[in-house]
Amino acid sequence: MRSILVTGGAGFIGSNFVPYFAEKYPDCHIINLDKLTYAGNLDNLTECESMTNYTFVKGDICDEALIQTLFRQHDIRGVIHFAAESHVDNSIKGPKAFMETNVMGTFNLIENARRHWMIAPGQYRAGYEDCRFHHISTDEVYGTLGETGYFTETTPYAPNSPYSASKAGSDFIIRAYHHTYGMNVTTSNCSNNYGPKQHEEKLIPTIIRKCLAEEPIPVYGNGQNVRDWLYVLDHCKAIDLIYHRGKSGETYNIGGHNERNNLEIVQAVCRILDEKKPRKKGKYADLISFVTDRPGHDLRYAIDATKLTKELGWKADENFDTGIVKTVDWYLLRGKPKN
Repeated sequence: MRSILVTGGAGFIGSNFVPYFAEKYPDCHIINLDKLTYAGNLDNLTECESMTNYTFVKGDICDEALIQTLFRQHDIRGVIHFAAESHVDNSIKGPKAFMETNVMGTFNLIENARRHWMIAPGQYRAGYEDCRFHHISTDEVYGTLGETGYFTETTPYAPNSPYSASKAGSDFIIRAYHHTYGMNVTTSNCSNNYGPKQHEEKLIPTIIRKCLAEEPIPVYGNGQNVRDWLYVLDHCKAIDLIYHRGKSGETYNIGGHNERNNLEIVQAVCRILDEKKPRKKGKYADLISFVTDRPGHDLRYAIDATKLTKELGWKADENFDTGIVKTVDWYLLRGKPKN
């Protein structure tokens, strides 16, 4: 059975990806490595507990001895790298953890993969020729857009927060290992994800939590910052496709073509909750409260996923109107996000 190391598989996107991938590929042994910081939750992986091709390991991607041991004991033949510090507000308050995890953690992983898979630059060990390292990144490395235009794979990097700067650094490490050592790598840069299992600190879970608690819903600035929203399972399917069929050394942008500003997102969630769980008095939108804007808040992100669509045939199954209803339904079924 071929062993694949998935890092950060207890986080939001990872905990959606791991069950999908493990069920689809029963001949692969999925080793889920997660440090279980505040953003990791094993409750989101209960469907994997009975899977014979799934193993969870608690640990830090920065722990060199642990990573060496995992590669050796399980003969790791592929890496799908989600693990990252990812909340912009947290990166502003405490950037050091972002540099350590996102930059040095990524280096530790790919360096150990290189040592395990390769004999010399451009030369793989016999039987390891198809081993691949896939790195998940973000559209935030590209900086900000004006009212028009889209990020493409050739857009120059211009990160504007400690978080996006740390992710840009990790992207460059992956690129360097391909060009210097000839490693089989792919990278994907995605737009804002949403869906089941997302941590309470993110925008949509925060809106739902505040609505159900009937507390003020905080909206940065004037609420006009625009993001391209991607349903998490569509992202997982794209990663699967890139990992198996993407061209080595290439980057693929993953976007949902669902641009909404923050105020529109809040209003959409409020309307759904008005219908599914109405307040005793008033509408949920009455709770909207504008707060001081985030420092360095990028105005707009939007992804052009043409390369992924044309070369690999990917297409999102959900648009925002369908995906947001599924998301709200999940939280209502499982209970509101915690305070």
